[in-house]
Amino acid sequence: MNEEFHPVSWSVDSNIYEVNLRQYTKEGSFRAFAEHLPRLREMGIEILWFMPITPISKIGRLGTLGSYYACSDYVTTNPEYGSMPDFKSLVAQAHRLGFKVLIDWVANHTGWDHRWTTDHPEFYRKNTDGIFFDAHGWADVIDLNFDVPELWIAMIGAMQFWIETCDIDGFRCDMAMLVPLEFWREARTTLDKIKPLFWLAECEEIMYHEVFDASYTWKWLHIMESYWKKSSDMQGLFQVLYYYNHQFPPQAQRVYFSSNHDENSHSGSEYERIGDAVLPFAVFNSLYEGLPLIYSGQELPNKKRLLFFDKDEIDWSQPCQLSHFYRTLLKLRKTNPALKSGDQDRKATILSNTSADRVLSFIRRCRQDEVLVILNLSAETQTVIITGQALSGSYKEVFNPSGPDFISGQPLQMKAWEYRVYTK
Repeated sequence: MNEEFHPVSWSVDSNIYEVNLRQYTKEGSFRAFAEHLPRLREMGIEILWFMPITPISKIGRLGTLGSYYACSDYVTTNPEYGSMPDFKSLVAQAHRLGFKVLIDWVANHTGWDHRWTTDHPEFYRKNTDGIFFDAHGWADVIDLNFDVPELWIAMIGAMQFWIETCDIDGFRCDMAMLVPLEFWREARTTLDKIKPLFWLAECEEIMYHEVFDASYTWKWLHIMESYWKKSSDMQGLFQVLYYYNHQFPPQAQRVYFSSNHDENSHSGSEYERIGDAVLPFAVFNSLYEGLPLIYSGQELPNKKRLLFFDKDEIDWSQPCQLSHFYRTLLKLRKTNPALKSGDQDRKATILSNTSADRVLSFIRRCRQDEVLVILNLSAETQTVIITGQALSGSYKEVFNPSGPDFISGQPLQMKAWEYRVYTK
């Protein structure tokens, strides 16, 4: 972020939950999802990000239902999900419960039968034969041409529609780096005047923080996977964190995650990709700097790959085994001053320990408040002593408040893949 833009105050100590509406319920509708709002609020979720809710092109459609990201009209809802009044009602219900609502915005491309292909064919890129195309080889979409000034006006107007009609609170911008940064700057300058919004970029380009509040941590996702596969080690993890801390602007918010719609459907659930490290890494992603992102069904946990282009309902008949786990982490994030993101004084400090190649430990502080995190990222029991840091006194365990305190300087026995979170 530069001096031109500032994140909305409610975003800096928040969290994000990605809603895959199609797969969330049997009905796959706005109304059916609304029944889950109280449960998610109880879990501590604050920001709901809805995957694209616009209608899906029929020409070039993949699978039976097509890709959410092949839009045929920017200013209507997908009839499979419900009507515009249904969505407006859902947003209003969410707001009453204390949620903020983001919608997915796909600005780089549309589906083949978007209404602009006939109304404004000049908005699109064409190949040497004068045919619409997509530069990345995605068969079901075609590229928009941001060299056309009129496209900027129309696109910003479509975004404005959702703010004024449905009172949304921000945008998750799909493949943001494929769209000129100057477009996003103009969009934000225009739209923030209507209502201060939260802007999340699906990219990891440093310069896009000139406009966006938050961006993705793909490097971290991939190094977690490499660590689990033993193709990287603890130093690999630290190198990515060092890069984030030293290359990104100090106020840049980073979004940490182990799953989302792309990863789950195309690469596998987090249990396929990081195995037994899922829970300790979830603790890290929730309590390190930045904002945690939770994908639909991770609280169950859903361990299957959800089909991307077809109906594949999440099975909510089973109890949500990890609801308490996430509720504990998200409540701590919200209530402990040491964990507020976007503040230089609360940056995480990596702590050295006697199992440095297998245990990751860090602390975050704000005056008298401290949150100490110790993660055994190995399949062996570890006896850990935190060394070389100014820890003092005793710390209370968050997940087991009646358990023994952690006393600085004393050894800590940790089981395989165990996580410990302490406060002071």
